[in-house]
Amino acid sequence: MNKLISLTEAVQLVPSGCTLALGGVTLYRRPIAFGHALLHRHRQTGEPHGLTLLAFTAGLESDLLVGARLVSRVRTCYFGLEIFGLAPMFTYLANRGEIEIVEETEASLALGLRAGIAGIGFMPGRAWLGTDLPNLRPDVRTVSDPYSGELLMAFPAIKPDVAVIHALRADPEGNAQIGKNKGIDEELSLAAETVIVTAEEIVPELDQADLVAPFVQAVVHARHGAAPSSCHPLYPIDGEAMLAYVEQVSEPESFEAYVALHLGL
Repeated sequence: MNKLISLTEAVQLVPSGCTLALGGVTLYRRPIAFGHALLHRHRQTGEPHGLTLLAFTAGLESDLLVGARLVSRVRTCYFGLEIFGLAPMFTYLANRGEIEIVEETEASLALGLRAGIAGIGFMPGRAWLGTDLPNLRPDVRTVSDPYSGELLMAFPAIKPDVAVIHALRADPEGNAQIGKNKGIDEELSLAAETVIVTAEEIVPELDQADLVAPFVQAVVHARHGAAPSSCHPLYPIDGEAMLAYVEQVSEPESFEAYVALHLGL
């Protein structure tokens, strides 16, 4: 089955109010071209809005969506631009209480996704025991191991509505290679209801794949689709572009000026 569609068609698969999961890790292999297209759709139509943004780590593409007010809630264990500094719009809105933040850690995201993949309501683990984190997440409860009696944390299942993952290469059926720095992209592809793969290169067929066709609903050819983040080994981080963003953006007015200048919106 040929699942190739355009970026314009792909962003139509993101409805308002959904949980949108973005793949990649910090400043590597981020679906930035998809984020630009989603922002363009929002400026034209007002859709989508009220998104819950889910990411193992959130970076530039996420800050653009937050700054454009597509996102009302964030679930991630890190939101920033590494050596380039803080994510300015997330920092601005979070400090003013204008965006909801769901406390997450690597463990809560991993265990929640595993529960979602398994089709069960929660996944137990020892993470968060003895910390104050459960006070911030009343939905994360404790359970008793029926065999040992040990007290465990019960992390609720995570089932993203849409996951967008940038790949090095993909075939038209939806098989994709994402390289060795995978983050939780394989788990996202199994847990999400709809999986969109954007890829640097489309090849006729792959004999090895990290993401497999039965779990992928759409494939988009997006050359340099992760820039200015890196897509090793194809291209490095564009440090000048990253610095330009953090130097030019600090609040809504400067964000709008940046979007108008660099994205033409």
